[in-house]
Amino acid sequence: MALNDILGTAASGLAAAQAGLKAVSNNIANVGVTGYARERVNLTTSVMSGNVTGVSVGEFERVADRFLEATVYRRAGDYGKAEVTSGYLDRLQSLLGEPGAKSGLPARLDAINASAIAMTGSQSSTQTSAVFIGNVSDAISSMQQLTKDVQGLRSDVESEVGYSVDKINTLLRRIYDLNGTVSQATGLGRNASGAADQRMSAIEELSGMLSVNVRDQPDGRVIIETTSGQMLLDSRLRQLDYPNKDSGVGNALATYPDISIRFSDKNGNQGALTGEKLESAAVGGKLGGLLDLRDRTLPSFSEQLGVTFSGLSEALNAVSNEGTTMPPPASLTGRQSGLTGTDRLGFTGKATFSVASASGTLVAKTEIDFDALGAGATVNDMVAAINAGLGGAATANFTNGVLSFTAAGAGNGVAISQSSTTPSSRAGVGVSQYFGMNDLIRSDSSTLVPTGFTAADPHGFTTGQTAQVILRDSSGLALTSYTLQPTTGGTMGDVITQLNGSNLGKFGSFSLDSRGRVRFDPASGLSGASLTIASDSTDRFGSGRSFSSLSGLSGINSGLDVAQVRNDIASTPSKLPLARVDTSVAVGSKAIGAGDTRGATAFADKLASTLDLGKDGVITVGRFSTALLGRAGLEASQAQNRFDDADARKSDAVNRRDSYSGVNIDEELSQMVVLQNSYSAAARVMSTATQMYDTLLQMVR
Repeated sequence: MALNDILGTAASGLAAAQAGLKAVSNNIANVGVTGYARERVNLTTSVMSGNVTGVSVGEFERVADRFLEATVYRRAGDYGKAEVTSGYLDRLQSLLGEPGAKSGLPARLDAINASAIAMTGSQSSTQTSAVFIGNVSDAISSMQQLTKDVQGLRSDVESEVGYSVDKINTLLRRIYDLNGTVSQATGLGRNASGAADQRMSAIEELSGMLSVNVRDQPDGRVIIETTSGQMLLDSRLRQLDYPNKDSGVGNALATYPDISIRFSDKNGNQGALTGEKLESAAVGGKLGGLLDLRDRTLPSFSEQLGVTFSGLSEALNAVSNEGTTMPPPASLTGRQSGLTGTDRLGFTGKATFSVASASGTLVAKTEIDFDALGAGATVNDMVAAINAGLGGAATANFTNGVLSFTAAGAGNGVAISQSSTTPSSRAGVGVSQYFGMNDLIRSDSSTLVPTGFTAADPHGFTTGQTAQVILRDSSGLALTSYTLQPTTGGTMGDVITQLNGSNLGKFGSFSLDSRGRVRFDPASGLSGASLTIASDSTDRFGSGRSFSSLSGLSGINSGLDVAQVRNDIASTPSKLPLARVDTSVAVGSKAIGAGDTRGATAFADKLASTLDLGKDGVITVGRFSTALLGRAGLEASQAQNRFDDADARKSDAVNRRDSYSGVNIDEELSQMVVLQNSYSAAARVMSTATQMYDTLLQMVR
């Protein structure tokens, strides 16, 4: 080998050692820096004319494993979703209070039952009646407050959805810019480690916001798409478009606009739609968790609270409508029933309409046999039969969907009683309860009882009125929606036919149950699917009762929002209807006795009995509420466990990635020793070659 070759080889060795020392210096300087991947020198053997001529020093290269990085991205998505879900469910738990707390809903329902039992031995004490009424009012207020609290949580979630969309857009723009930097450096053969590190950190943060798949390209760029297949970034930048994100304050709504994807320039100015959307929790990450909370978890809890209220109001009103006071009230006025005078009456069994004096003496009575009135009897036929039977002692009137019953004589009162053998019934409730004549609990936004409609009954809606029904799966994804458009003169059967013939019918079947409620039975494989009514302009015969309030499809429309104990009972506890009319006595005999507390016993018995809650089964109100809060606690506990697991898995993935690509100070120091020795060796070779040159020159001289 010529001396020039020896010098060249030694010089390349010096350059390689210097480059290596520079890489080691950079690594040591960045030890502990999050997202920094260590660098190493790219060295290759230099060959010329078939002879090795030393070492070629290339650009520094980033030490990273894309598979380990991809694992971190996946784990970050799971972590983001678990974290936000656990946080909000923990907040919900704090709103519900400690298990067994006196302020909890089950405890308030138990207090109602306990105070009802206390009334049975108190000879109608006004004090114990006031306690019972107060407990009922407290339970309703508790449910209303819980509903408001949940709505507040949904508002907070909606606000975070907007913030998350902004954050995702910012990260996508940053990654797009870094893509260009990395691609340019790669094309020029330069080191792109710094930009690649920043891009990796941005992608990791993005993957915590929503689950993504990342694909490396030959030019150094990355392509990013959601795990459900929506493209977010390739050679063109895309941005999320969410109309509500700029509203400033989140609102709890029945439905929300979609999050669309639009093409965008590098500055984030949005252009045409790509045709893809982020529609459900399937997007994963923090955004997916927020959408699941907003669209499924929290609305489901509110809906179940509504069902609890429906059961409580039905149970208590069933008892209060069978009772009366001493003295009986001069008149009874029902709530809006949603019926017209020409509607099918639909009752079976018997009920007695009575008139009694202030002392409880029976002045007049008439027993209405609804079976005898015939299947074609109307509400007006019932009113006529009552008035004819009482002969002017009292008058029944049905106007604009409201039934009233008023005594004619001064000092007289009225009462409605069920037959002890064949009680009146429509949709499983008596005639007094159906029309709300003597309700303990009132709500202006609901009938508080099932309608009892059959397929042949007119729906009462007019052409142009609509109701938008949305079907969601168990993850909150909106599978489809349908705008119900009933036509004037149609029947409830026509409404069911429209629903089954719509795209909703592809996912299940609609029907009317035995109590006139609209039921939806999901197809196999769709367990957990639920319906919501996003908007409703229907109005049955101008009564103010809409399809959503009459159908019973959702507990959201239970009437809880404006429910309260009837004003006159709340202000005057002695008006709580605890007495019962003895309809077996003759006119002129004592029918109502002072100190009658049979109603108190009936309250306790009714609360302990099961109720038909439709899709939610046959169960007592107390057990249903306990199960509801128990499920909420279980979900919160499971969410915390999932968060702990996701945190551990993410930490493990990060540790594995960093153990491979991160800086180990001991390894770098040992590498520095090796490089120093290499440098010294190359320097000694150069010294030796120099000495050989000097010797040759001396020989020539």
